[in-house]
Amino acid sequence: MLHKPQFIKHKKSRSTRLSYKYTKYLSQTTFCCKLQTEISTMKKLFFIALTVLMMVNCTSDDSALYNPNLPDYSFDTGTLINTNLPLYNQLNFAGNYITLDSPYGINGLVLYYLGGTQYVAYELSDPNHPITTCSKLDVNGLIASCRCDDGNSYNIINGLPETGTTGGYTLQPYRVEVSGSIVRVYN
Repeated sequence: MLHKPQFIKHKKSRSTRLSYKYTKYLSQTTFCCKLQTEISTMKKLFFIALTVLMMVNCTSDDSALYNPNLPDYSFDTGTLINTNLPLYNQLNFAGNYITLDSPYGINGLVLYYLGGTQYVAYELSDPNHPITTCSKLDVNGLIASCRCDDGNSYNIINGLPETGTTGGYTLQPYRVEVSGSIVRVYN
């Protein structure tokens, strides 16, 4: 009679089993570390790409404000507007405005006090007309209206056209800088 060979199962020693578990643990840990490193690298690349994208898309506000009807006009009120002086004292109270004639702006400017240290200033020329005698804006309350037949009008707080205004341009804003009682308007 033939005997079947019997396979003898050898028990792995405790140290062999621990060594196997430890090796498996190390390989999983190494994989996790490599994965974390790759994720960290991907985050860095993402933020670098985002920063570059933001820098490329940022432009000066001059090109965004281009209006073919209004020429580029440089001026600076410097220290002219001092809210401690009686002439400009109304700018100490929110909701008030002053107008300045040329040479400050093309046809002048309106400076409106919102409150705190917030002012807005706009050109007093209709942005939807070429410069003519009728394109000068007259301010009455919070509305600046042109003298042309179409009667375009704009809000002096936000520069937006009122209902019925023809054309797609808003009032031309000017930069405003406040230093104590001096309000500087410039372009």
